[in-house]
Amino acid sequence: MDVLMPQLGETVAEGKITQWFKSAGDAVKPGDNLFEIETDKVSMEVPSTTAGVLAEIRVPAGEVAPVGAVVAVIADGTAASAPPAAETLSKPAPSSAPASRSAPLAASAAAAQPAAAAPVKLDPFFEVRTPQRNYGPARLAGGRSATPLARRLAAEGGIDLAAVSPSGPHGRIVARDVEAAARAAPKAVQRPSAAAGVALATGPSAEEVKALYRDVPFQEVPLDGMRRIIAARLVQAKQTIPHFYLTADVEIGRLISLREDANAAAPKDSDGKPAFKLSLNDLIIKAWAAALQRVPAANAVWAQDRILRFQHSDVAVAVAIDGGLITPVIRRVEAKTLSAISNEMKELAARARARKLTPDEYQGGSSTISNLGMYGVREFSAIINPPQATVLAVGAARRQAVEKEDGGVAFASVLSVTLSCDHRVVDGALGAELLAAFQRFVERPVTMLV
Repeated sequence: MDVLMPQLGETVAEGKITQWFKSAGDAVKPGDNLFEIETDKVSMEVPSTTAGVLAEIRVPAGEVAPVGAVVAVIADGTAASAPPAAETLSKPAPSSAPASRSAPLAASAAAAQPAAAAPVKLDPFFEVRTPQRNYGPARLAGGRSATPLARRLAAEGGIDLAAVSPSGPHGRIVARDVEAAARAAPKAVQRPSAAAGVALATGPSAEEVKALYRDVPFQEVPLDGMRRIIAARLVQAKQTIPHFYLTADVEIGRLISLREDANAAAPKDSDGKPAFKLSLNDLIIKAWAAALQRVPAANAVWAQDRILRFQHSDVAVAVAIDGGLITPVIRRVEAKTLSAISNEMKELAARARARKLTPDEYQGGSSTISNLGMYGVREFSAIINPPQATVLAVGAARRQAVEKEDGGVAFASVLSVTLSCDHRVVDGALGAELLAAFQRFVERPVTMLV
């Protein structure tokens, strides 16, 4: 039995094997963990679905393989050996497999099923088709083909695959070919992006940048999968989304009082541990969800030829992790209590830092909150995470002199928030209405609880 690199989410095209729990020759049974993989967002352990002997490990720890690649072979019996590579390469892809993304080994086999009737050989660079995303044709003119990662990089970077020289097996274009083409002749291979209709800039090559600092000591840090994806997506977002920004100062004195009263009244267990401990961010999440409900036209995302508007407020929250960030999503925030939001956020953040989130927990969301207030940042503008149309950037709270209604002056607790909007979905007046609704809920927090 071939063990395949599983599919973890619609946009994941490859995974890195960080460790093997079994060695070649070890007996395995269903449920035994075989290896641990790491993608640009999560890490997870992959169990065996069959009993036998781990006859061969084809992708050692530390190496990256595309989704659907054969990473190991499990043979029946205790004396079985690994089948020759040629036999594995000629084995047809399975005709069917469960469609659920929660069964990683079976899902990768299903993704490998070709659209054509002719049998397709399974090898480490075979085609994987996912209906959720389309990065251009898998088969190119002249009978050539490109791996899923190569097609994605070409689509996101505006690279014409017809001008790329292949170096993969059987004349396939792999990711390194796209990257090399962009470095060698960016103007010759650059084409309009299918998503935006404009060319995406590639910037100077690594060698050109290093040449500027040849007399300066430096350390080269290779990009891992997460940093590559972050770089590609944010460049694409900034170049293809027409951003505009709205900033407001919000008084949070009543919000702070509500948090203190709620924490003081939290029930305690037999050990004296409170059932919850609200943070200021928990209340901001609740207020933002209420604002999205109050202004439903802004609770929407961009879908190329249409806008999708949502009934519920699914709020993504940016969480810093080692090497990057991830945005776990709290679903239906408008219907949840503050204590439920607080406990769920803490649990999601902990598993995000351990890279244990499932794709369903970080994909989607109708809007995002990015809070840098804990770092002392007073004000900043965040880049929209497509296909979302809004992101709220929250700064640090501060004491500030404000004018009272009677003309006097008093000090108040204030924080600055900046709303980034996609002008294709949210116009200026609509964005201002959304930010004003958020301000009202924060300054009168009891209104978001009724």
